[in-house]
Amino acid sequence: MSLALYIALALVLFSIGSVTVVVRKSTIISLMGVELMLNAANLVFITFARILADVSGQVMAFFVMIVAAAEVVIGLSIVVAIFKARATTDLDQASVLRD
Repeated sequence: MSLALYIALALVLFSIGSVTVVVRKSTIISLMGVELMLNAANLVFITFARILADVSGQVMAFFVMIVAAAEVVIGLSIVVAIFKARATTDLDQASVLRD
């Protein structure tokens, strides 16, 4: 596959993820959108690392995976706290943790 196809796929994935974050009210679905955006960034890093025959893109993708794992752990713990307080995962109810 060519560089343009990989970049187009990453653009589609990032667009789907950003629309999901903006449109959906469920916290879990929004976290899935963020994961899609991070995976799109990983695809671009890996593509350019392969095209340029450089390892730095793969290293960056590895660090993005570490950040994604931390985001899942912290995000899901916040979702559980909101669900315990309000019995919903609606993002509009997220302000309950400020009280």
